[in-house]
Amino acid sequence: MRAIVMHESGGPEVLRLEEVPTPTAGPGQVLVRTEAVGVGYADTLLRGGAFPFPAPLPAVFGFEAAGTVTEVGKGVDPSLSGARAHVMNLDGASGAYAEYVAADAGALTLIPDEVTATDAVAVAVQGALALALLRAARLNGTENVLIEAAGGGTGGYLTLLARESGAGRVIGTAASEAKRRRAEALGADHVLDHSDPDWPDGVRDALDGETVDVVFESLGGASAGRLLDALTPGSGRIMFYGVLNGAPGIAPMDLLRRGLTLVGCGGMDAWAQGVLAARADVLGMVAEGRLLPQVDTVLPLAEAAKAHRRMEDRAAMGKIVLVP
Repeated sequence: MRAIVMHESGGPEVLRLEEVPTPTAGPGQVLVRTEAVGVGYADTLLRGGAFPFPAPLPAVFGFEAAGTVTEVGKGVDPSLSGARAHVMNLDGASGAYAEYVAADAGALTLIPDEVTATDAVAVAVQGALALALLRAARLNGTENVLIEAAGGGTGGYLTLLARESGAGRVIGTAASEAKRRRAEALGADHVLDHSDPDWPDGVRDALDGETVDVVFESLGGASAGRLLDALTPGSGRIMFYGVLNGAPGIAPMDLLRRGLTLVGCGGMDAWAQGVLAARADVLGMVAEGRLLPQVDTVLPLAEAAKAHRRMEDRAAMGKIVLVP
């Protein structure tokens, strides 16, 4: 089969299209013939050698794909053969940038008939994460929320789904004019420019002096600590799920003095199960016409390097999808 193989860490040029053996479904696994492959920010970290769990090299690249199950391994329900499914593969043994991918059956989500493989990949990771974050925030219908990177992938879905999930006013951030316009189109009431280091100072002004009840924190860095004074004392909470600009400058005493809560969203089995449940839900929402998949670019598998360059330029407004 054809696959994108990485022999060493480096720039996008290390992603090479090669012929490799087709994997088989091991015990507890399924084999999927891929129709659409998702490209995410974590992919660029893995390629560049900055991902926390590097894959043994050489490695077939990629984490997620959608397609048709062609083989089931020992211990897997045989009725899944022929099913359309989205799969996640996080062990590095059989990457998704390929014509076939083997993945744990427990990471499989069935795709409704009404949803294309491209649309499934567009919502299954970022859309599910956004829905899980909103559920964990437990919004009460009137609370002010701040969504960082509101014109991007997960941030865009957070903005789309915020009011349906109980948000009041929605403030977004984005670094480019195009992404600020997109965040407004997705439902943000006001959008700040987070490329300005002083942007946290404008949050209260954007809310006419009111405080923020929930921050969906994906930027990290120094700005995270500067947001604490904009949060509602005693009940404000930060849903922390990303560190685009490095570790957040927040000390425990800063939270204690203000009565704020920092919620780490990721890592634990319970959180992973919540995201998996949300994945089925967002796919169902697409099938029902309640959620519009956000697709930025569809490229041939051979152009994986081009996809990574677009991701690293932070130009994508929606999902970048590779088609084998």
